[in-house]
Amino acid sequence: MAEGGLDLNDTRLYIDRELSLLDFFRRVLQEAWDAANPLLERVKFLSIVSSNLAEFFMVRVAGLKQQIEAGVTEISPAGLSPAAQLETVRLRSHELMKEARISLRSLLPELESAGIHLVDYATLGAEQRAEADRYFEQVVFPVLTPLAVDPGRPFPHISNMSLNLALIIRDPAGRERFARVKLPPTFPRFLKLRPVGSSSETRHDLLWLEQLVAANVGALFPGMQIVTSHPFRVTRDAEVSIQELEAEDLLETVERGLRMRRFGRVVRLTTDTAMPGTIRDLLVENLEIERSDLYTMDPPLGMSDLSQLHALDRSDLKDPPFMPSIPAGFEETEGDIFAAIRRQDILLHHPYDSFTPVVEFLAAAARDPAVLAIKQTLYRVGQNSPVVEVLLDAVRNGKQVAVLVELKARFDEESNIEWARALEREGVHVVYGLLGLKTHSKIALVVRQEGERIRRYVHLSTGNYNALTAHQYTDLGLFTCDDAIGADASDIFNYLTGYSGTRVFRRFLVAPINLRSGLESLIRREIDQQRCGKQGHLIFKINSLVDKPIIQLLYQASQQGVRIDLIVRGMCCLRPGTPGVSDTISVRSIVGRFLEHSRVFWFSNGGSEEVYLGSADLMGRNLDRRVEILFPVLDQRLVHQLRADVLETCLTDTRRAWVMSSDGNYARPTPVAGEKSRDAQAEFVRRRPGGGIVGMSPPLCGEPDQSACAFFPTAGRSG
Repeated sequence: MAEGGLDLNDTRLYIDRELSLLDFFRRVLQEAWDAANPLLERVKFLSIVSSNLAEFFMVRVAGLKQQIEAGVTEISPAGLSPAAQLETVRLRSHELMKEARISLRSLLPELESAGIHLVDYATLGAEQRAEADRYFEQVVFPVLTPLAVDPGRPFPHISNMSLNLALIIRDPAGRERFARVKLPPTFPRFLKLRPVGSSSETRHDLLWLEQLVAANVGALFPGMQIVTSHPFRVTRDAEVSIQELEAEDLLETVERGLRMRRFGRVVRLTTDTAMPGTIRDLLVENLEIERSDLYTMDPPLGMSDLSQLHALDRSDLKDPPFMPSIPAGFEETEGDIFAAIRRQDILLHHPYDSFTPVVEFLAAAARDPAVLAIKQTLYRVGQNSPVVEVLLDAVRNGKQVAVLVELKARFDEESNIEWARALEREGVHVVYGLLGLKTHSKIALVVRQEGERIRRYVHLSTGNYNALTAHQYTDLGLFTCDDAIGADASDIFNYLTGYSGTRVFRRFLVAPINLRSGLESLIRREIDQQRCGKQGHLIFKINSLVDKPIIQLLYQASQQGVRIDLIVRGMCCLRPGTPGVSDTISVRSIVGRFLEHSRVFWFSNGGSEEVYLGSADLMGRNLDRRVEILFPVLDQRLVHQLRADVLETCLTDTRRAWVMSSDGNYARPTPVAGEKSRDAQAEFVRRRPGGGIVGMSPPLCGEPDQSACAFFPTAGRSG
């Protein structure tokens, strides 16, 4: 019960987490509607929405269905049961999918004006049709496998996220049969055709692969008549259940789980609007789904493949290229990275600052005779990882190397398994984390002999050791050789690789040990400062705010008058501006060129400001069920930089920001009269030497990934 008789358990004070996540997807979709964005960037945002929705169904919708089947009736903080949540998210998801297609249709004329034509097979002239048919015959046809369904051949398995054609075939006797053809995922979704009657290098005629296959599918059924052909797509439950208590080998257990993922239950069937009801009924029956799991859409299905358009060589239709800078602290010590760190703590703000110093830090340690050991956590490193290659070099050079590889990083499990095996083959000490806990912290420790003493150099970060996403995500990293932080780093690795009962750290807040209690103490300190007349003030920049006890504590702080500025990229279950509860709380979300991924916790502390950075969001899983680290920034110069240059810039953004009202809706902020609109991300780029607009433009992601990169990952892709 809060002051004034207000009940902080009142469901009206909370926003449902699933609906909040869908609202975030809608903010991403608005970037596709924004005519101020370059054209191919707008198309990219459409692909991101589709990719994120797919993961939403694979994880969040699948989870709700599992709760319902298990008989869970527990009400969420927002007052919804799992069944009510599922019903609502189905409706909202369907609306979002339809809106995305409306957005695509609005972009098609602009794409054509720019020379990018998504052509239909039926409209091709003789020359282009002949070219397309040759490609089908020579390249696509040999790979296709027709699968018939009859009493002797059962309904085939439809793999997760695959695009398929459902066909009705008529034999010479007039009998009609169902058949399925899967479009090969190894081929691009678009076939680029040579423009006819045009020599322009900027013209691109792109044919949808499913239209090409549908037009030629009769070649797979000689002597038969193709009655009708329609695309459909299946999304399956992608959660990997890991029974760690019974797993003798975690690596093998995760591998088995990955193999089973492709056979997960169907949670979404998407068909086009032209598909006859009889075929839909057949699919619903054989896929063993409810009618409510069927989503009928205008084509195209699988809009995440629109990311392929962003790869076109049309820099005039993309964001200006930029080159990340190298902080001055590294340049003043003539390439001696350890001397640079000894001189002062160094802060990196990615992607505006280069990721190269992180790789160079590890590379220098790998080749330095004075370095005795390297220890590191790896959560999402991606393919062709320069960080892993450096660690392999280190062990070949005789260093003691210990690495914790988190096998349970969702959708990166396969990549992490491959790296774990490669590291083990070279003699690296590889561990897979603690029982029941996912290790999400990002930390690297280098132990170096310097004369008569041992010095520990530490890199800590809000983001993964992934060179690709370091060009796509905004993250903060810190280099330091502070003795207390080095000692905490050693304790962390002893905790991760051995047996340790450490409950107290010198500098770190560590989940699940003391992060929650430490963070709550820091918030309560601001309440005490406010009561003493010192104007309590909090600024948190995070990905998600879901944890109910933390929300209630923030409500209590607001009721005492503490000013609270929240920059929450995605899910936010707190309602700001509610009279008597959250009057002093503001919430904004920034959606732009880069994924906002850094977590910053700033405390006014009566004028002696403190800042913690880390990998943890304000969610129960991060605070209680993961190994997370919040680390302090000790150099007051850097503390000031974080508040004045990073946080204040984000808080005054009027171009990319969305401000939440107490009803949970978001709207663009209105610039102060007479002032220009402010774009925080563009400003960070401009602040770099040369304005940042030089060099090659880094890829901006096409992913979840399905590599791990969905540019705006949902529940966990970013890490």
